[in-house]
Amino acid sequence: MISGEVLLAFLAASALITIAPGPDNLMVLSIGISRGRGAGIGFGLGCALGCFTHTLWATLGIGAVVLASAAAFAALKMAGAAYLVYIGINAWRHAGELALTGLAQCPAEPLGLHLRRGFVANAINPKVALFFIAFLPQFVDPGRAAVWLQMLLLGLLFAAQTVVIFGGLGWFAGSLGRRLQRQPRLAVWLDRAAAAIFFALALHLASAGR
Repeated sequence: MISGEVLLAFLAASALITIAPGPDNLMVLSIGISRGRGAGIGFGLGCALGCFTHTLWATLGIGAVVLASAAAFAALKMAGAAYLVYIGINAWRHAGELALTGLAQCPAEPLGLHLRRGFVANAINPKVALFFIAFLPQFVDPGRAAVWLQMLLLGLLFAAQTVVIFGGLGWFAGSLGRRLQRQPRLAVWLDRAAAAIFFALALHLASAGR
């Protein structure tokens, strides 16, 4: 269906794009450092699941149709920006909570909470949808198989490698954050820094054009 050379080139390009500094990486790092390893991994896996959604949109052509509308694009980006602000406000309100309460005394946040937050933050970001629409077709060969089937396979491969990279990034950030959280005053500023990152990403997304 797709040649091995093309698949290797696609995976290499996908990994480089995923590793390169970007909004998802910043969010996973900030959550992992400020809220712990489980939160970082959960948020990273949520972002990866969001990529599955964008794959489906791009494969079915829904993403292109929706993003062709200025109103739809504006609505999606404002919804995404508002959600990032919501996460940022929560981080600011609970700044230093884990360190001040004590990791042993503070109940662990459910993995599903951060998984859901990461998924929503990625899935309603129109800039990610635009990326999938522009990136996947470059590795499609219409002469080999159905275009939609090749795009689906490529999108699934992209999402799969983000599971590995984002999950590893969340684990690393959480391990680093666990050490830093032992200093309550520093932990407060780590949480506030995470909130500031979400506010900045929200502003960046809200001001983005098509």
